[in-house]
Amino acid sequence: MSETVLLVGGGGREHAIARAVAPDADCYACASNRNPGIAALADGMRSIDETDATAIVAFAEEVGATLAVVGPESALAAGVADALDDAGVYTFGPGAEAARIETDKAYQRRFMRDHDIPGCPDFETFTDMDAACDYVDAADGDLAVKPVGLTGGKGVRVTGDQVTKDEAKAYLRESGYDRVVLEERLIGEEFTVQAFVANGDVRPTPAVQDHKRAYEGDEGPNTGGMGSYSDAGPTLPFMDAADYAEAVEILEATVDALPSYTGVLYGQFMLTADGVRVVEFNARFGDPEAMNTLPVLETPFLDVLTAARDGDPLPELDFDARATVCKYAVPAGYPTDPESGARIEVDEGSVARAAEAAGGDALLFYASVDAREDGLYTTTSRAFAVVGIAPTIADAEAIAADALSAAGDGLRVRHDIGKADLVERRIKHVTRLRE
Repeated sequence: MSETVLLVGGGGREHAIARAVAPDADCYACASNRNPGIAALADGMRSIDETDATAIVAFAEEVGATLAVVGPESALAAGVADALDDAGVYTFGPGAEAARIETDKAYQRRFMRDHDIPGCPDFETFTDMDAACDYVDAADGDLAVKPVGLTGGKGVRVTGDQVTKDEAKAYLRESGYDRVVLEERLIGEEFTVQAFVANGDVRPTPAVQDHKRAYEGDEGPNTGGMGSYSDAGPTLPFMDAADYAEAVEILEATVDALPSYTGVLYGQFMLTADGVRVVEFNARFGDPEAMNTLPVLETPFLDVLTAARDGDPLPELDFDARATVCKYAVPAGYPTDPESGARIEVDEGSVARAAEAAGGDALLFYASVDAREDGLYTTTSRAFAVVGIAPTIADAEAIAADALSAAGDGLRVRHDIGKADLVERRIKHVTRLRE
């Protein structure tokens, strides 16, 4: 039977999902923006807000969707997966209650503590910001200040790193948040492991390292992610097999405590001197991490979706043993004062030329851009990403760097992602932690 897959979302993550689905199924998409990369792959694309569950269900029924994949966390929080499932469209994504593992950080930490999930840092939750400020003052060490709800990766402040204690207290008082989590600052190297989950099965994918800071050298404010890299195997250069296994065990323990969970479970981990700790969980593919993972997934993604729906064991995953480097082009002023509505030109031919010249692969993924009749325009978020794929991180980085000539005026790139000196810094950091 031919499958018809509905994809919810219009970012770079969803472009990567569309690329993974479209060769094997009819693919329809809906999003609040018109992503030209998704539109080119899909059999149809409708302008619908990602949180409008009623309109999304109506579109799914109109196109005869047999499966759905929900990309953004905002849609999961709005119950889009619940609504699609209720309408008889099997959805690879958790319902709103299970998605609280991401959408409610206080719940996430309590869940970890109550179910003895390994890797949970010391934490306290607050609804009174004055009491939270007193806790900041009394803390012996540095703290991560986290709003409970979704902030697009930009709401966390870390004392001793990004802000002073006084700045953290000012942030708490001025934020307008009604709940916050204050937890011990984790020191180490961050990495992500994403896993496909359904019917109690957990199928992990290779580790990826995202780069949240806006500028070269890990400087500047946090962003939704300026780029990321993966190696030719499941680990990263600063990790060993035991570190990866420890992260996977944490994901498996989490799924054991959430037996009905369906979709992608994303673990953001910190490799510390005391082992692997949990920075956070997300209930969907990462962005940019999906663009590292899906292009090297050799197992058809549709096979994962149909096995999940049919109650079959999820297939064992095969990956192309090559490294990937993803770099985002973002609007001028991003993330603090991004220039929205600027017309941009993207030279798609330069991406193909970079791959041909290097003997590897280069992929272009459109993200938060809006395709209008007269051209392509920026939004307030990331515009597009390029991904280099090659046998080594260094080769993949060189391909991505060459492909970035596609970024024209008005866009900015963090060029150091995947470069040898930055990767070596990560290795030396972990070596020092373990001494």
